[in-house]
Amino acid sequence: MNKKKRIGLTTAIFIALLGGAAVGVFLHYAVPAGTFRDEFLINGVFYVVGNGFVRLMQMLVVPLVFCSLICGSMAMGDTKKLGKIGVKTLAFYIATTALAITVALLLANVIDPGKGLDMSSIETAQVAIGEKMSLADTLLNIIPTNPIGALANGEMLPVILFALMVGIILAKLGENAETVGNFFSQFNDVMMEMTSVIMKLAPYGVFCLIAKTFSGIGFDAFIPLLKYMAGVLLALAVQCTVVYMAMLKGFTGLSPWMFLKKFLPVMGFAFSTATSNATIPMSVDTLHEKMGVSKRISSFTIPLGATINMDGTAIMQGVAVVFAAQAFGIGLDMSDYLTVILTATLASVGTAGVPGVGLITLSMVFNSVGLPVEAIALIMGIDRILDMCRTAVNITGDAVCTTIVASQEKAVNREVFENPKAGSEPETEG
Repeated sequence: MNKKKRIGLTTAIFIALLGGAAVGVFLHYAVPAGTFRDEFLINGVFYVVGNGFVRLMQMLVVPLVFCSLICGSMAMGDTKKLGKIGVKTLAFYIATTALAITVALLLANVIDPGKGLDMSSIETAQVAIGEKMSLADTLLNIIPTNPIGALANGEMLPVILFALMVGIILAKLGENAETVGNFFSQFNDVMMEMTSVIMKLAPYGVFCLIAKTFSGIGFDAFIPLLKYMAGVLLALAVQCTVVYMAMLKGFTGLSPWMFLKKFLPVMGFAFSTATSNATIPMSVDTLHEKMGVSKRISSFTIPLGATINMDGTAIMQGVAVVFAAQAFGIGLDMSDYLTVILTATLASVGTAGVPGVGLITLSMVFNSVGLPVEAIALIMGIDRILDMCRTAVNITGDAVCTTIVASQEKAVNREVFENPKAGSEPETEG
């Protein structure tokens, strides 16, 4: 009896992406406006199913990151070692994010994505903007006055700090807090399984989100935004293939080609789902089984990176700033660019790893240099595609950082890394 080959999740999501685009374009050009198209399909079925899927992923963010970081910091065992690795990891994440936004600003000024744009031909919409916050207040707000409130409100930086403190203390207490430690370990398993269940719904959510987007913009809206898209994609490519791989080679001596070859399936999964959080289990397993990176390291650095290391988001924000400034004829000087680098770095640090949240923090970046927030509406229609690309870059940066830190701690099995067939059998942790 011949068994039917099941379509993988990544393939199903790509099919849904293309199908949603085709349906959206068909509705935009071939179906007349009316109750059925606008109310029932676009703002009814597509809106509810698409945004329902996004809400399901948002539901996972806080408990998944909270439990993953507690378990990761517990697994480190030695609190001194945890502190050393934590400092290295944070320094790497912040440095690469600042570098990413700098690369984006330089390339955007070469490409000039907003020049020659006829603003009258593009529909704009008012976008809500958050209150601008000083650097001192931003740093103070990392410390939660009410950790339960931070968890309830989804304030990611306070959640991260509280989770790390809980994990460190549980590691220090050891057997005296074994019951609490087992609870978080088991709850983390529950959240990972819930992530897997929800991701099975991804093709339906992606189809509806893309269909709704294309039904509103058609093909015409892409024409004035092609240079913006090219700028973002080029900066993402430079960050992923040049910056990250140069750092990997320089700090570890490992082969960038072998790394990319083995990590490509994870990048494809991140691209198709546009969520860093959903890739956490796959990233940890791939790094361990195919590259010989100790899970003691990756179980700490990968969940942390999925929450605070958003280089792709920072790149989008850098190109978007130049695009909006040129489109609206607003000049930016060096101090403005330095402000953008600082603000975008801080904004990306607290960005949750779910689709589309980069647009939310973009308002904070625009406000820092006085750009009109309605410019955000110009790029909302195509952000779904770019979001998928920058998510792949985000998780690649997390993995490169993890490999570098693990290599410095002598927690990488180089024989596994250099073996093209590694991953078919279990390897011993380093």
